[in-house]
Amino acid sequence: MFDVTVIGAGIVGSLIARKLSSYQLSVAVIEKEPDVGNVTTMANSAIVHSGYDPVPGTLKAKLNALGNKMMDQVCDELDVEMKRIGSLTVALYDEQIPVLQELAERSAINGVPVKILNAEETLKLEPNLSKEVKGSLFAPTAGIVNPFTLSVHAIENAVDNGAKLFLDEKVVLINKDNGFYNIICQSGNTYQTKIVINAAGIYSDEIHKMVEPIDYFLTPRKGEYFILDHYCDDLVKHTIFPLPSEKGKGILVTPSIGGTFLVGPSAEAMASKDDVSTDKFTLDEIKRQALQMVPSIPFNQVIRTFAGSRPTPNTHDFIIRYAKCDNHFITLSGIESPGLASSPAIAEYVVNEFVSKVIDLVPNPNFNPRVKRRAHLNEMSVEERNKFIAENPDYGKIICNCEKVSLGEILFEMNTSVPPKTIKGVKKRTRAGFGKCQGGFCQPLVTKIIAEKFNIPLNQVMFQKHDSFVVRYDIKGEKK
Repeated sequence: MFDVTVIGAGIVGSLIARKLSSYQLSVAVIEKEPDVGNVTTMANSAIVHSGYDPVPGTLKAKLNALGNKMMDQVCDELDVEMKRIGSLTVALYDEQIPVLQELAERSAINGVPVKILNAEETLKLEPNLSKEVKGSLFAPTAGIVNPFTLSVHAIENAVDNGAKLFLDEKVVLINKDNGFYNIICQSGNTYQTKIVINAAGIYSDEIHKMVEPIDYFLTPRKGEYFILDHYCDDLVKHTIFPLPSEKGKGILVTPSIGGTFLVGPSAEAMASKDDVSTDKFTLDEIKRQALQMVPSIPFNQVIRTFAGSRPTPNTHDFIIRYAKCDNHFITLSGIESPGLASSPAIAEYVVNEFVSKVIDLVPNPNFNPRVKRRAHLNEMSVEERNKFIAENPDYGKIICNCEKVSLGEILFEMNTSVPPKTIKGVKKRTRAGFGKCQGGFCQPLVTKIIAEKFNIPLNQVMFQKHDSFVVRYDIKGEKK
């Protein structure tokens, strides 16, 4: 029995759970994946959007601008890397200049500081842009963030403050009996709760349909990306956008928090929510559009392509509301871009405007908003690093050469309240496997570390999802 149960442990569900844990409530989080932040949260542009783009008066506009302002404090408390590098939305043709002015006017309404730059000013900031650029909209408050640790550390903080996390629990049925919701999972487990918060991301419409018919629909929209190696440090210093269209913000070029570069995404309406494949035709089109803005992109330095799927609602706005049948069921649907930037504000909004109206919220006097800070060796001087390693020898044993991730960092994560139990889980938390070789050298070592930590055979260590085992045979060749 719980006071509140959150379905979905992506970035939105995780931050909602964290906010709920600041009150004297029994809180559960149910997630169908073997780890948190495994779907849309794991495959996006990792941009803290400034908020100039959403239509004024929408929830997107309100929560994007507010979430952007909240992100510094949230990332500080949760020990998450974020940089306010700013963004440039570029006009490549004279007829696009009036659109920049329209976006500037929209920004003013949304309370977002921006400045229109001419061609010379734009190229001074970003000399690798096309010399055909006519001007740009500079948004200094835009930033980049580590979305993996943001979701992981948020749920870790919630658990440290008393919330309960249940992984591998796919919800198949929800019913209400005697004033309580019964959430029935594929495993056979049932969770009873007073309030349900549906934060199931791209599957939120399916969860909502379990309690009532819905009057909206979600279209899975796949976005494909390139990741470029650290090779080109000065390619761009800001996030570079084209002018937005009805499909979204378009193909961007941006540094990532880890020093690589992202190029993408596409925006393909799909029939399947689970289709995260990539294809040559789409990737070639991304390349073509990106090169129009930044002609010098070294696509020979691509180390990975990937795709994610986001839930695009026919309402063209975030859907956050009570179920029509009952105000103890709160649904969040269509949380697409700028969902990441909006997520801290979404959590505040859901708890303050919805949960507080149906249950008494008494502050938790023991609530601690901070997670235990990780050792950031890259921020230390050589002397500090040598002293730290002398006292903590595991931090001197490098497991991932590409990203310089040590055994000590991996073991630290293994001993948190939300430890990684998959290879991808270690990758998301530590960056082991994110580099040029994409785990070619460190993956066997990470597999062994997981097996030893959880006392399981090597052939039971999963890469990411169920049945994604990386070891099939023992050393004698016997099939497992």
